[in-house]
Amino acid sequence: MTLQLFDTATRGLRELVPLRAGRVGMYVCGATVQSSPHIGHVRMAVAFDVLVRWLGRSGYDVTLIRNVTDIDDKILARSAEAGVPWWAWAQRHEREFTAAYDTLGVLPPTYEPRATGHVTEMVELMERLVERGHAYVTGPGDVWFDVRSWSEYGSLTNQRPEDLPPAPDDDGGAGDGPAKRDPRDFALWKGVKGSDPSGAAWPTPFGRGRPGWHLECSAMAQRYLGEAFDIHGGGLDLRFPHHENEQAQSRAAGYGFASMWLHSAWVTQGGAKMSKSLGNSLLVSTLLEQAAPVVLRYALASVHYRSMLEWTDETVHEAEATWVRLAGFVARAQERVGTPTFDDVAAAGLPAAFVAAMDDDLNVSAALAVVHEHLRAGNTALAEGADDAVVRAALVAVRAMLDVLGLDPARWAAADGDGRAARALDALVQAELDARAQARATKDWTTADAVRDRLAAAGVVVQDSPTGARWALATDLED
Repeated sequence: MTLQLFDTATRGLRELVPLRAGRVGMYVCGATVQSSPHIGHVRMAVAFDVLVRWLGRSGYDVTLIRNVTDIDDKILARSAEAGVPWWAWAQRHEREFTAAYDTLGVLPPTYEPRATGHVTEMVELMERLVERGHAYVTGPGDVWFDVRSWSEYGSLTNQRPEDLPPAPDDDGGAGDGPAKRDPRDFALWKGVKGSDPSGAAWPTPFGRGRPGWHLECSAMAQRYLGEAFDIHGGGLDLRFPHHENEQAQSRAAGYGFASMWLHSAWVTQGGAKMSKSLGNSLLVSTLLEQAAPVVLRYALASVHYRSMLEWTDETVHEAEATWVRLAGFVARAQERVGTPTFDDVAAAGLPAAFVAAMDDDLNVSAALAVVHEHLRAGNTALAEGADDAVVRAALVAVRAMLDVLGLDPARWAAADGDGRAARALDALVQAELDARAQARATKDWTTADAVRDRLAAAGVVVQDSPTGARWALATDLED
């Protein structure tokens, strides 16, 4: 079976057939850095990170472009409210997004262009659209895409142009020129307004101004991936108008643009999409005070990218409980047979059922079912004292599959600084376990129980086994 992905444009599964054999070019809409990242933002990043990892594991050379929108109406408005220069406001929040991606194990993109660094490409694209009769000027700096000039407008989201609402940027520009031709026409360039801060405008043949949101992504995608590329991705809320408008202006300019469109679903609370306007967003920084980064990643990566993720207190608790089981097995197995190298894990063959699940539109639920089958087999092998070869095979299989999802426990352990905190904790707990074992050997049950209770109060669960006591961090589900 080859990789099948759900293409939003055709509304069905399609086989991925790259334009260049063995290579995949992908553009994913990144953050508009107006505010701090919440769990909904990073859900999309993790979803496409899993795709990138699977493409790499499948032998493809991936070029991933994830842009940063650092000039935007909301950035200007929020920075003005805060009394901070717009560019400083954007850079501050861009750093927060980068930190969130890194903390959750999202691989860096091949290139991460900023909108403000690609004005030249935007102007060239805009000039091309004007020359071809798909864009027009109404006033100094005000340039619009003529929706009626492009017969395929609405095809990405399967909508008829006459049924579409007016574009939301009717007030683009200074308002000195005549009105745009059609309410659905959208801004390619916005002329300078009296309220615009200094430096938030660039010269063009049509007058000074700043870019419209849609123009930015088309220009950056063409700059780094060429006139046609394989996959364009983003959140479900970007299908219209953003992606519809991107496709229209790029194809009207004569470019093939994206061959396939992928969209990840939302994180919801109480059935409602997370957003600043609803006041129900969960900041990544806040959630990281409550759970380890890998637990948050597991919660995000373990749900199919096209399925809505309802975020509740149980979401994190369940993810933590599962992670403890996975990491616990890997730790016990490596204590028994040694630690396979990262190269060994990356080169290991993957179970056929896991591969089939991932090739089926990244069906992570089915893929994780295969992981847990091997987890159970590995735990059984450990409990029954099976040959080291059996334990090692289960260990490598579990780690290799989890690595595809960015969840290899050994990698996360290695990434935990230099491991001093983990080693210190292990040494302290082991000293307590040694004291408990000595008390049990002398039948001093009072002391033995006191040690166990002391560890439990600190969030450490003691598990007795034929080979001695082991420990694991407790979860709320185990309380």
